[in-house]
Amino acid sequence: MTTTSAGLTAPFALARYRDGDAVRLGLVAGDRIRPLTAEDLGASDLNAFLAASDWDRLAALVGTGESLPLADVVLTAPVEPRQVLQTGANYREHVIELVAAGLTQNSDRTPEEARAFASSMMDERKANGEPYFFIGLPACVVGDDVPLVLPGYSEVHDWELELAVVIGREAFQVSREDALEHVAGYTIVNDITTRDLVFRKDMKEIGTDWYRAKNAPGFLPTGPFLVPAPFIDGADATVRLELNGEVMQNSSTADLLFDIPALIAGASQTMPLLPGDILLTGSPAGNGQHWKRFLRDGDVMTGSISGLGTQIVRCVGEAS
Repeated sequence: MTTTSAGLTAPFALARYRDGDAVRLGLVAGDRIRPLTAEDLGASDLNAFLAASDWDRLAALVGTGESLPLADVVLTAPVEPRQVLQTGANYREHVIELVAAGLTQNSDRTPEEARAFASSMMDERKANGEPYFFIGLPACVVGDDVPLVLPGYSEVHDWELELAVVIGREAFQVSREDALEHVAGYTIVNDITTRDLVFRKDMKEIGTDWYRAKNAPGFLPTGPFLVPAPFIDGADATVRLELNGEVMQNSSTADLLFDIPALIAGASQTMPLLPGDILLTGSPAGNGQHWKRFLRDGDVMTGSISGLGTQIVRCVGEAS
């Protein structure tokens, strides 16, 4: 796989790349990557650096030292999170579509009435509700160098491209006003979901089963870059996913019901968010469930988010 910085607009970013059996941290600037040592970071490892991310220190290293052509290395996931928090039902238009469709099918409301009712529900939720969080397994975080193996136990594996917040300084019970002080940077995550496992069939009262639906190996393709927060406008970033060259998702984080400060503040009330953790912000309309088309062997997903580069995920069917 050829690695490029297409879509990466920041003057520099972090990435992790394969060096034989090891994985090394590097500083990406333009079409080159410079290996980073603990001495370069002023910290023992990536997460220790993110805890007090000194981006000026890294900016001073751009153009210095030995570097490699980015095209000659294989990038992997740019983060090593200890916790992965995910956000559900967080794009206003997407949720309105889902609610309105359900109302149209299950009541005598016209489509216009159903949409108006759903819109008022979402406005009320945004004003007085709370974000909906669940957790993923850090072991599912992989780079797009790893093919996405589609488990053979289902034929309804779906995509959900998302802007992911990378936590810097530890955040515990922080306010919305202080939340962005705890953001080190941003990256791309494709949150893969097996649709027919989302709801328990044996005991519907239990509700959703996110463990089985979202945590198969490789179900969180991440990266390829970790871009410093000062270079990204997380409040208005375009989230776009193409499947085999056809646009499936194309929206903006401006449509989030709960914005990034609200998500960080909300998630941090229960458990400290640690340096290097990732917080997924939700996925816009246009997933496979909407199109009635799910992932198949040979599919190629190309995901991009403003300023964060391009992620290419290749799907393979599980060997029988």
